[in-house]
Amino acid sequence: MSDIEEIEVKGGQGQVLEPETYRDSIGTMERSGKRKWVFPRKPKGKFTNYRDIVSYSLLVIYFTVPFLKINGNPFFLFNVIDREFFIIGQPFYPQDFFILTLGAIASLIFIIIFTIAFGRIFCGWICPQTIFMESIFRKIEYLIEGDRNRQMKLDRQEWNTEKIWKRSLKWTVYIIISLIITHFMLMYIVGYQEILKIISEGPFAHPTNFIVMVLFTGAFYFVFAWFREQVCTLVCPYGRLQGVLIDKDTINVFYDFKRGENRSSWRKGEDRQAAGKGDCIDCHQCVVVCPTGIDIRDGQQLECVNCTACIDACDEVMEKVGLPKGLIRYASENEIEQGTEFKFTGRMKGFAVVLALLVGFLGFLLYNRGEMEAKFIKPAGSTFFVRDGKITNTYNYTFLNKTNDKKIVTIKVIEPKHGEIIYSASSKITVERDKMSKGTINISFPEDEMKLSKQNITIGVYDMKGKLVDSYKTYFEGPFKLQF
Repeated sequence: MSDIEEIEVKGGQGQVLEPETYRDSIGTMERSGKRKWVFPRKPKGKFTNYRDIVSYSLLVIYFTVPFLKINGNPFFLFNVIDREFFIIGQPFYPQDFFILTLGAIASLIFIIIFTIAFGRIFCGWICPQTIFMESIFRKIEYLIEGDRNRQMKLDRQEWNTEKIWKRSLKWTVYIIISLIITHFMLMYIVGYQEILKIISEGPFAHPTNFIVMVLFTGAFYFVFAWFREQVCTLVCPYGRLQGVLIDKDTINVFYDFKRGENRSSWRKGEDRQAAGKGDCIDCHQCVVVCPTGIDIRDGQQLECVNCTACIDACDEVMEKVGLPKGLIRYASENEIEQGTEFKFTGRMKGFAVVLALLVGFLGFLLYNRGEMEAKFIKPAGSTFFVRDGKITNTYNYTFLNKTNDKKIVTIKVIEPKHGEIIYSASSKITVERDKMSKGTINISFPEDEMKLSKQNITIGVYDMKGKLVDSYKTYFEGPFKLQF
């Protein structure tokens, strides 16, 4: 069977269907709504090599980051259960979530700007779904079952010894890899030490964790063994979002229809220009190599993930027949239709300004996050008492050390002055790195200085060098006084 034949597909029950014309069919679905199974040919070429470099670099990062530490802190940890969060080794707390929220907003704006300018390149180059599918699971499938034609032949044949052992081997390897991916994903949540502990102690000691791992492993296996490109074409919200973001100035993978049409088969020695024929020789190599089963020559489609496999396939054919490369290439619709070059539009500039301002504000918040967070709260139901001409209030304090160093601090009343602090323990309070310290203090003021029954005061927390590390505004209660 030749690679230039039309894509052969299988239905939900594995039966072989009659080929359909590319222009009238959806890449992964029949007109009746049934699933098509796409058998993409193994891609090769310049862009494929670049994508492999990017994919393997990101995979190394994924499998390495859980073991990295900075100043004894995890490089990245998002432990929702225990409320432990670390980003680039810096601890974050629920009190800092407004910063993470701003970071998420900045990321969303960046995605919008990037999509407006460069389309769905993220999907084909960086998306975890694409990286795991194309750089791990698909390559295993090629290794075990062979390239496109052999896979289709294996799918058609009866369940004999060859088909059983090849499919069993593939599915077994898929399950093992899905299990590994799940373990590493959970390391980003609870840390690698906890995962290694769970593994060593066995599933019966941690039944809940074991069930969670089984469920996630099953989900990964289902996605990469069966659901595959349907994630990109049917489920992923980003694929739907790009439809309202891209315009005629957006860079995407495009087929140059002005140069390619009218398409016709290749004939050696023919003057195609004189015959009124375009450079497209209708070999369908751009179709058989597509992981979502579309025909890029039908124009921009939501199913296209900008993976560049069709660019490499077309360039290879153009080189063989002696025609210029770039029939399928990165370009904008205006570039194809009008010959105009890419330009940074006003909409892109507006989003870029918003993004720059948001990133700058985010950096300011991160820089001024403070070394310590202090709170002084009056115990519920507590009141003041008067003794020896002084009014005294009780406060419970909570200190949170956000640095990677142990802090020794003391407390002083900033405003109003003449406040006296009585400690329940030492006046030098030690707060370990990334820890909380709690305690109780009494604050007294001369009775003649308290003019109001509830007066605002400011309490400061100072390090041993006398530097103010945080302050907290609260209120001080006293006896009610009539003012004349």
